[in-house]
Amino acid sequence: MAETLSIAVPPLPWRRIVVGCGMAAIDFVATVDAFPKPDDKIRSKRLKVLGGGNAGNALTCAARLGLTPRLISKVADDTHGGYILAELEADGIDISNVVICNGGTSTFSYVIVDNQMKTRTCIYTPVYPAMVPEDLPRSSLLSALDEAKLVYFDGWLHRTALVIAQQAAEMNIPILIDAETNKSGLNGLLDLASYIICSEKFPQEWTSIPSITYALVSILLRFPHVRFAIATLGEKGCIMLERSIDDEGSDIDETDVENLLESLKMRVDKDNVLPSCVSSECMRLCAPGVGTISGRLLLGTAEIIPSSEIVDTTGAGDAFIGAILYALCAEMPPEKMLPFAAQVAALCCRALGARTGLPRRMDPRLAPFLQ
Repeated sequence: MAETLSIAVPPLPWRRIVVGCGMAAIDFVATVDAFPKPDDKIRSKRLKVLGGGNAGNALTCAARLGLTPRLISKVADDTHGGYILAELEADGIDISNVVICNGGTSTFSYVIVDNQMKTRTCIYTPVYPAMVPEDLPRSSLLSALDEAKLVYFDGWLHRTALVIAQQAAEMNIPILIDAETNKSGLNGLLDLASYIICSEKFPQEWTSIPSITYALVSILLRFPHVRFAIATLGEKGCIMLERSIDDEGSDIDETDVENLLESLKMRVDKDNVLPSCVSSECMRLCAPGVGTISGRLLLGTAEIIPSSEIVDTTGAGDAFIGAILYALCAEMPPEKMLPFAAQVAALCCRALGARTGLPRRMDPRLAPFLQ
């Protein structure tokens, strides 16, 4: 009789309800040998219809890791809307606060996966009519936020998102913002943020500061309630700037945060193909011409995935965020949180679509990162 592999993982977080507000979509994912040139006609190698949308993807990831997600979004009563809701519900996401409008169209995207360059290009059409605050009764809002550990916003549905964020702030529920791009209404959400996860380009675009580390210092100075900001860098990993809550390190000399990043890079084990993390001590972190904060700088690495195993990077950032939601509920320290989230994102890249490769809690490939 074959032996059954026993995987020891910690118990689920005690408080594991997370609320997400944002896009839930259906993706038409086509793989091609190479991205087409203008006026080209090419044939796809594969075509799949899959669930998508930032919030839908991140909450699916969180659900598979063991959290109890609730989604606030909007779909139409069309075929796409039915598919979107059925897939989310099948993964254990509470969709009772998803607004279903009569008529209109649900959000859908065309995703082109370039097998040659290992890139993906998304063309999306948002839900119509757009979600407005009046779509969500106050009773539904309060019910959705009841006993929530965290509230997450992907930056879409910004008018409704701001109303939800304001209520969450009144209830002292921590808020995580996905700052992928500088979308309309994002500043209002950032004013209420506890945590920010942003794309590689966002810090410099938002601040007009050429250095990503200096830009992160600027963001933490601009938003004093933010506990940490993470910039995701794809295959280069991520950079996290964590604020010291007790001003620890304020009595020592200032350290240029850009120079500190270079010193952290020197400490990375180049022979380790799995995600890892190196951290500075708590200190005064200086960005010349910007300002100084007390805190730590952390550098997370990504898994070095063989090219032959990379199928599709669609949704990798959403997977990273879903894993961060779990890590915050589980109160993981940053040194453990960043490698865990990077590993989840790496597994996502090994299958077509944003959700196909999302791991479940008992996946043996996650076990070393959950200990």
